[in-house]
Amino acid sequence: MIRPATSQDVATLVELVRELAEYERSPDSVELVPEQLDAVLFGDSPTVFAHVAEVEGRIVGMAIWFLNFSTWTGRNGIYLEDLYVRPAARGRGIGRALLAELAAVAHRSGYGRVDWAVLNWNETALRLYRSLGAAPLDEWTSYRLAGPELAGLAHEAPTPG
Repeated sequence: MIRPATSQDVATLVELVRELAEYERSPDSVELVPEQLDAVLFGDSPTVFAHVAEVEGRIVGMAIWFLNFSTWTGRNGIYLEDLYVRPAARGRGIGRALLAELAAVAHRSGYGRVDWAVLNWNETALRLYRSLGAAPLDEWTSYRLAGPELAGLAHEAPTPG
């Protein structure tokens, strides 16, 4: 069963994020705590959304996403931040079902696309995405500004007023 996450799922979602980080060989990178996730998912102005996959009443997978916007199409889209299915539940179509649910949300809402990134070495995920008809954006390179570099550039911003 795929369903929208509830506030009762937050601790499990954080647990799944930690498992994903471990799988992606970066376990020490997770700073997320349940209170943060609860605030962005269920606070006064939610900015992040999540769906969970349940098997026999137990959450075995998740999709955490947010809206993006294309100036070219003039429409919102979904950016899938995290897709994760616990190892014991893999190979049963759960990842595909989570992606199908996001596609349905996008389609119903008039969004133009669903975007995500995948590590180049994650061949299992790459096979799934190819089987869905998803196309890699080889001509685009992702960039990230974080940590001291983010702070340094922020100090260059003009002072308002």
